[in-house]
Amino acid sequence: MNEQATTAANADDALMVEMRGLNKWFGDFHVLREIYLEVERGERIVICGPSGSGKSTLIRCINHLEEFQKGDLSVGGLPMTQDVKRIEQIRRRVGMVFQHFNLFPHLTVLENCCLSPIWVQKKPRKEAEAQAMNYLERVQIAEQALKYPGQLSGGQQQRVAIARSLCMHPEVMLFDEPTSALDPEMIKEVLDVMVELAHEGMTMLCVTHEMGFAKTVADRVIFMDQGQIIEENAPEAFFNDPQSERTQLFLSQILGH
Repeated sequence: MNEQATTAANADDALMVEMRGLNKWFGDFHVLREIYLEVERGERIVICGPSGSGKSTLIRCINHLEEFQKGDLSVGGLPMTQDVKRIEQIRRRVGMVFQHFNLFPHLTVLENCCLSPIWVQKKPRKEAEAQAMNYLERVQIAEQALKYPGQLSGGQQQRVAIARSLCMHPEVMLFDEPTSALDPEMIKEVLDVMVELAHEGMTMLCVTHEMGFAKTVADRVIFMDQGQIIEENAPEAFFNDPQSERTQLFLSQILGH
């Protein structure tokens, strides 16, 4: 069996994301402390916690946007290393949607979605454009394809950002507070797209304070504080019977009871 086939076979059997004893420091600040986490294929994880608890850093380690200093991380059975080719291999499997949409303002919506498939996957432009239109249709924004990001609302831009990630056929999607920069009336249109993705079986890790989304979509809710996973459970148990005092306090503040 050649190396590519071996990798594919391993990926089929493996957990989608596995972290063992992950630690990260920013200078003297210990931002992630002994993180152990397993995410199965098709599982939807919501990560919540107070500001500065390490949530965004945790998911950014998955595609090497942040580098951890200690522990082990694998994605789809591929161990993360410092090798540039391995990092690229893993990044091809991982889609990411940021708090701020990170669209190129000088490119149209369609061009934003086609850029990576053409440059990274070497797809012919016509094929990339047809695929992009398909995903823009899925997030219900195909009619805006020839506009520039600055001509769209925040909710529309975030849906374009989701479509752009889907164009790379990721095996896992990371969402880093995808609705926190949006006006309240735009939040639902983005969450609706994410709910649909979840129902289609996409593996998802989502950092969010949208607890309604967590109750509707998550298989597991994880609460972090001071760089540690304090508690994790199925949504019903997490919200109705939190075990840790810190979780109870957080939920009382965020849910108002």
